Amino acid sequence: MIYHRAERAIETDRLLLRLFKQTDAMDVSYHCNNYNIYKSTLTLPYPYPIECAVDWIANHEQNFDLDKMYDFAITDKADGRLYGAIGLSNHLSHHNGEIGYWIGEAHWGHGYGTEAARAVIEFAFTEKKYHKVYARHFASNPASGRIMQKCGMTYEGTLKDQIHKINSYEDLVYYGIVNPAHPSQ
Repeated sequence: MIYHRAERAIETDRLLLRLFKQTDAMDVSYHCNNYNIYKSTLTLPYPYPIECAVDWIANHEQNFDLDKMYDFAITDKADGRLYGAIGLSNHLSHHNGEIGYWIGEAHWGHGYGTEAARAVIEFAFTEKKYHKVYARHFASNPASGRIMQKCGMTYEGTLKDQIHKINSYEDLVYYGIVNPAHPSQ
C-alpha cells in the first residue's frame, strides 16, 4: 500500500483508491441501483437514482478534510474503471473506526474488496494511527465476512435480529482488528 497524501489516494497492486468525483455519480448510481447490493448493505437505498449518488459524493472531500470519514472510490489502477467504494469512519475519542464497502456485482469474486480493505486498514493504522478497525456484515452476506477474515480481522460477536430489512430481521456479525503497533493495555 502506498498512500499519496497530496492526492489523498491509496495505491495497491491493482487498485487506486481515490476520492470520488461528481463525474463518478453515474457509475455509482449504476452499481448501487441493484437489489443484490441493497439487500446486503445497511444504509444504501433502493432504488438508487443518480441524485442519491450526487448527494452522497457531495460531502466526501469536506469529511476527509475534517477527519470525520474517509470515503474512497475503488478503481482499476490501469484504466480508472470504478469497481466500488470503501469508507472508514473516524471515532477520534476512541482511536478507532468502522470500515464499510460495496463492490459492483459485475466485479464480485475478483478480490477487489479484500485488496481495498487491506489497504484501508493499513491506512488507518499507519497514516491515521488508529488503535482498532472494526466492521460488520449481515449474516446473510457471508462473502463480506470472508473479506474481513482475509484482512486479519477476528470475529467479535453477533447481534441477533439487530436490523429489520426487507420484511425480516438480520443478524449483524462483528469483526475487528487491533493495530499491531498499539497492543491493548
